[in-house]
Order: sequence, then C-alpha cells, then structure tokens
Amino acid sequence: MRLGLREANQRFSKAIKAVRAGKEVVLTERGRAIAVIKPIKTKDAVEIAMQAMVDEGFLKPASRKGPTPAPRWRPVKVEGKPLSQTVIDDREDRV
Repeated sequence: MRLGLREANQRFSKAIKAVRAGKEVVLTERGRAIAVIKPIKTKDAVEIAMQAMVDEGFLKPASRKGPTPAPRWRPVKVEGKPLSQTVIDDREDRV
C-alpha cells in the first residue's frame, strides 16, 4: 500500500489497519518513497533481544543446535521417609 504524506496524515487509522493486517505501507512525498511502516515480527524482536543479552554478557549462546541431550547421570534412590516429611517433622518440633 502506498500513501502520500498528506493522505497518511489525514487517514492514519487506515494506514495502521493495513499494518495490523500484515501489509507494509510505503509513505511517499511527491511520488518518491521516503519511509516504510511495517508490522513488527515477534520472532525477530525476540532474536534481537536475545542478541542484546548475549552482547551484554547475560546469556551464553548454545555451543550446538538441537534438543538438549539427556543427562549422563541417574538419580540416586533414597530409602526412608521423604524429605518433605522430614521438614514437616522439624517444623513441628520447633513449635
């Protein structure tokens, strides 16, 4: 969709409706394109934010792509009462 600056100013809601529908709006001045209004792609916004965090040192990118590998260790089976029961018993002793 192409709109002149005057028409875009007078019918701004029309331009925004087009952008919400996924279309790009090209703004023109005397028939020459000067700007583009386009919808924000959420995936790109997420990637940009993640790259900013990597640059700041908050995140470390994965060394390889794909699913997370299964852990090489197995949980240890513990005999006796559950830890939650131990905590409950301890709290009752303090009262």
